[in-house]
Amino acid sequence: MIQAKKQNTETATEPENGRPAGSGEEWLGRNRSSKRRLWERLNPRNRKQIHVIAQALALQQTHAQLPEPLRARLSAAVEELERHVGRIRALLAEVARRTPRGE
Repeated sequence: MIQAKKQNTETATEPENGRPAGSGEEWLGRNRSSKRRLWERLNPRNRKQIHVIAQALALQQTHAQLPEPLRARLSAAVEELERHVGRIRALLAEVARRTPRGE
């Protein structure tokens, strides 16, 4: 059975600044890729996590293309930063443990 396509009867409003955010077709809800629609349906927290992972992968690829001396210095700096983060995490855990609850 062939089903008729439902018409979108909702009227879209313009953004507050008076200009549509995207093209006219996108503004009307048409002509968007399935990947874009999937991205918009994701929880904002999940979108942020995916974005951070993508940035980390891009940085990792950039790191692999650096000359060896620069790559070694960058790796050493990252390891030192991770040591400091570990120390800060331990200090925060100790402060949380010593802080009385309910105050």
